[in-house]
Amino acid sequence: MRKHIMRSGAGLSTLLALAGCGSDHTAEDLNAVPAYLGAITRTDYDGRSNDLLTAGLGKTGLAAAAPAYADPGNPTLAELRRNAIHANYRAVLDIAANSGYGTFYGPNVDAAGNAGTGEGLVAGSEYSAYADDGSGRQNVTLMVQVPASFNPERACIVTGTSSGSRGIYGAIGSAGEWGLKNGCAVAYADKGSGTGLYTFDDDGVNLQNGVRAGRVAAGRNASFAPDLSDAQRQAYASAYPNRLAFKHAHSQQNPEREWGKVTLQAVEFAYYVLNERYGTTARDGQSHLVRLTPKNTITIASSISNGAGAALLAAQLDTKGLISGVAASEPQIQPSPSTAYSVRQGGAVVTGAGRSLFDYSTYAALYQPCLASSAGNAGRCTALVAKGLLNGSDLATQQQDALKRLQAYGWLPASDALQVSHAGTNILVAVTYAYAYGKFSVSDRVCGFSFAQTDANGSPVAISALQKAASFAAQNGIVGNVVYEDAVGGAKVYTAGVSPSSNLADQSLDGFLCLRSLATGVDPVTGAALQGTLAAQSQRVRAGVAEVQASGNLRGKPAIIVQGRSDTLIPVNHASRAYLGLNAVVEGVGSKLRYIEVTNANHFDSFASALPTQVVPLHVYLFRALDAMYAHLRTGQALPASQVVRTQVRSSASVPISNANLPAIAATPIAGNLISLTGATVNVPD
Repeated sequence: MRKHIMRSGAGLSTLLALAGCGSDHTAEDLNAVPAYLGAITRTDYDGRSNDLLTAGLGKTGLAAAAPAYADPGNPTLAELRRNAIHANYRAVLDIAANSGYGTFYGPNVDAAGNAGTGEGLVAGSEYSAYADDGSGRQNVTLMVQVPASFNPERACIVTGTSSGSRGIYGAIGSAGEWGLKNGCAVAYADKGSGTGLYTFDDDGVNLQNGVRAGRVAAGRNASFAPDLSDAQRQAYASAYPNRLAFKHAHSQQNPEREWGKVTLQAVEFAYYVLNERYGTTARDGQSHLVRLTPKNTITIASSISNGAGAALLAAQLDTKGLISGVAASEPQIQPSPSTAYSVRQGGAVVTGAGRSLFDYSTYAALYQPCLASSAGNAGRCTALVAKGLLNGSDLATQQQDALKRLQAYGWLPASDALQVSHAGTNILVAVTYAYAYGKFSVSDRVCGFSFAQTDANGSPVAISALQKAASFAAQNGIVGNVVYEDAVGGAKVYTAGVSPSSNLADQSLDGFLCLRSLATGVDPVTGAALQGTLAAQSQRVRAGVAEVQASGNLRGKPAIIVQGRSDTLIPVNHASRAYLGLNAVVEGVGSKLRYIEVTNANHFDSFASALPTQVVPLHVYLFRALDAMYAHLRTGQALPASQVVRTQVRSSASVPISNANLPAIAATPIAGNLISLTGATVNVPD
């Protein structure tokens, strides 16, 4: 059943202002809808034909191929939701049985970690709304799932802000699954990125529910439309046919600066929904009284990757006590620059800890493609050598030098085996965030880069009508391939791009040197300060980076951060370790932050199947961190000490993973595993 809910309580004091009013039900205790919410849609799921966690697919269906649409050109709302859940669940988890799916995690594994034989469907209600300032330009999608098992006498909320650039279901398999199994409401936010594909040829947009519409017809209900007049749209489409725009890169709002804010808004939305459901009816016979507040509800800010960073940022912003604690995995968090803390591993000082995402991703974008080169296709390495940015007389020594440079810039040797596989990912990050941080329009062609589908020759081609129709479910928030517009001979996918400066097939190195200059403010080859347009663009990008940097002040909230030592996308030296150091500077002995570093774990759990002799799934440790935080908040159980958890990899993918591979987080780790703080010096054992 799907229905719209009319807004109520207009003009009354907000829920948050009422949270401290006590239990004396005066008129001021009426439940009020947050002013930034638009129309709220509710859908109920019976847990048999359809559900909150799996969209009716269950454990078996999530592990199978994506379901087909009855009419691929016109998928229904239910089909789009089903396939979005299927795609997003699988994107963040390894769904191979031998890697832990169905035994350590998955719909059939209960809150206590016991694997059952059922499909794991979860009955309950799902509420969706846009959060916006009235302009229709923000339109951050918020969603609250309330399982049928929710007990207002033991109320709990878990946040599930999306990872990566994903849409509203981006955390369904991480924080969402844990919350639903534990009877908690789950408060989701897409962070102002999410599914926002814009196509120039038909002026087409996504609506909140994923359906495609024309920009004019959609109006303020478009998830995203670029800030271009129709004449500008047509001119751009004519000059650059088949190009695409998407919300995270091209909204011109730098959505990351409000990740913490929208996560808190999701919690506020959850309180509104819960009090509408469980609050008693007021004297007017229509409104509901506030029953659940931060005083009687446990709220854990959680999620993974960008969503985990959002959880930490939300805790930093939380002046109203909405968040009780944090359990975050592999956070993309960018500590504010500080010389007041340091990081040591095995007693050795880590140089340059705490670099920004755009800094290290643009550095990786130079050297990871060289590592991925092969004999006869080594243009990137050759061009770097010619520009004095790499040493070596042959490909093998050049790649050794590239690897050493990455290690010197903050990556650990534990990431060596994964560097090649991350080249394409860091390229997407570098280009997307250049646009986002600089608040550039799609028409600005920053450093000559755009996005499009490409053919076998690397040339931009049109996205099909079927791809548009399914985009809500199929896309991960970053659409198409990176295209280098300034390649010799015309626009090509970056891997096929010939740079004008070298006339080599160097995977568009000129464009990535340009991105690197935006990060540093200097020419990466000559070291000269940028001038003119590039200087102005660099200032814009670096200003955007400054807007998203974290203070490290968790306001005394208990928090557990989990990250894999082999993380190659978000190196531990620049994220979790650095954040622990900055937090020690800001909160000192009052800090309740714990850091769990897991060996052999990386950013993408899919590698647990692809590289079983090198990688274990980190996901298990997010759930264990959530268990520990919930026990701490519910019963006062002590938080585990900061520590290294030493896992054991498998001999092959055919060997089922076991507790021997994934040891527990120790309540009191042995000295050789203890991560300690000496003042603001983070000490991590080898």
